[in-house]
Amino acid sequence: MEKLKILTFADYYLPSYKAGGPIQTLANLVERFGNEFKFRIITRDRDFGNNEPHFGINVNSWQKVGKSEVVYLVPEKLSLLFLRHWFQVTEHNVVYLNSFFSYHFTIKPLLLRRLHLIPNKPYIVAPRGEFSSNALGLKKLKKRVYIQIAKAFGLYRGIIWQASSIYEEEDIRRWFGKNVPVIVAPNLTRLVHTEDHLTTKGKKEIGSLKILFLGRISKMKNLHGALKMLNGIEGKIQFTIYGPMEDKEYWAECQKTINELPKKIKVRYRGSADHQQVDTIMREHDLFFLPTLGENFGHVIIEAFFAGCPVLISDQTPWRELEAKGVGWDLSLDHPERFQSTLKKCVEMDQNEYTKWSSRAREYGLLVSQDDGIVEQNRKLFCNALQINE
Repeated sequence: MEKLKILTFADYYLPSYKAGGPIQTLANLVERFGNEFKFRIITRDRDFGNNEPHFGINVNSWQKVGKSEVVYLVPEKLSLLFLRHWFQVTEHNVVYLNSFFSYHFTIKPLLLRRLHLIPNKPYIVAPRGEFSSNALGLKKLKKRVYIQIAKAFGLYRGIIWQASSIYEEEDIRRWFGKNVPVIVAPNLTRLVHTEDHLTTKGKKEIGSLKILFLGRISKMKNLHGALKMLNGIEGKIQFTIYGPMEDKEYWAECQKTINELPKKIKVRYRGSADHQQVDTIMREHDLFFLPTLGENFGHVIIEAFFAGCPVLISDQTPWRELEAKGVGWDLSLDHPERFQSTLKKCVEMDQNEYTKWSSRAREYGLLVSQDDGIVEQNRKLFCNALQINE
């Protein structure tokens, strides 16, 4: 049987890493299904925030990257004319768009489709959490005006939506109607085997806590909120920040709060971390802290579980009821005092209790990684697209 050919558009792809979860989502999808489906990916020639292209890549031509073929386009080749060329010369059964608001890699392809300038194929759009209330609250007017114009023009008419959770499905239907075709297919993690994670973590001392924040320096990730919650926490606190500098004005606000913290709370910023470093970084810390305003999945959260690092996150992600599972805490941002009381609990936790939390976190991560049901949901996302559009 001939492989299903999926023409995929994404702002960033490997070896990019600074744009975070969406890159890993697509990479995990290719790794799991690359032998079953044929992925051809069109993306930028550089990482988020970089002025220079990736070293050692060929631009504007297909090349093998893992189990996929990728075209890295230079900025001058992102016009409607050149994008139309790739549609015309690339055999495909399904078009997969990995954003809602991406100008070059979603809006332009959909405009070509609406104007009947490219072959008529099934289209899947994965908004990657862009419809959450907090995400839409950033640059609110601009985003909402675009949604209304796009709806009036019929830009998204007849496409299939991918929701990574039932919560994202509700967000999509809220804006595009109850009857639009939505397929819930949770993001895939990287495949982890039990023997891959036998390395033990360092000792947890009573009265101390090594906290990790790993995410883009942006309002959405809520680093400033995390820093404010540290105030009033007694003990020996080491708070380490990793992530690309997306919003320099926001970082200046964070730095002001850092300077106001007690001297016993040590805060350090370590720049960006590529995906290969994440597991090692997680293992060096006692707690992963991300009071995010919203995640449609949160790959960095599952990476914490893989590394046996309990998490303290907001309730604005699909990772819920974590305390009941004994792997972490998901709390409401309306109650920062609950975050603070949890931080205090973690500071006072001894080695014996921490080992139990760490072991459960690792076991939970392995369980999620090996969930065949999630794999099948993703398989149906692409196979059902052909049937829906017949």
